Amino acid sequence: MHSAELFLENADILNVLRFLMDNTQTYISALGLQKIKDELVHRIKVLRPEIAQKISDAKEMGDLSENFAYHEAKEQQAQNEMRIVDIQDMVVSAVVVEEKIGGAIGLGSTFVVRVNNAEKTYEIVGENEADPMAGKISNMSPLGSAFMGKKIGDAVHAEVPSGTIEYSIVDVK
Repeated sequence: MHSAELFLENADILNVLRFLMDNTQTYISALGLQKIKDELVHRIKVLRPEIAQKISDAKEMGDLSENFAYHEAKEQQAQNEMRIVDIQDMVVSAVVVEEKIGGAIGLGSTFVVRVNNAEKTYEIVGENEADPMAGKISNMSPLGSAFMGKKIGDAVHAEVPSGTIEYSIVDVK
């Protein structure tokens, strides 16, 4: 069993309660989910002990009020713990989206559009996996939501700061 799965079996009950109260869903691919699980394990098993050691070493230097190393390590600890909570929330609320092939554009779809006489390939992903420079656009973004439900041959008009851009859907893979 993968160490991330072992951690999830022992998930903090507060995270589960937080999810049930908030009931938000995080749409993510299977690969994206595995990546964040791996990051979670790394932050808990590697970074957390490293930071704790830095804090311990800095305490041994004496006066904490003017100890830069101590304050730096405490800041790293706070950032790491916040990221751990964020990732735990994502994992608990994760809805794995399978790659979608053909038909209407939806979460998991990869598609080709023609814009300004050039073709571009995009993939609709959950907001935690979005990377516009790599062609991965969030289903929640203005552009991503404009493409949702569209099919080959449809024209999509997207509002951008410089005006309106028209995209023509060439292929849905």
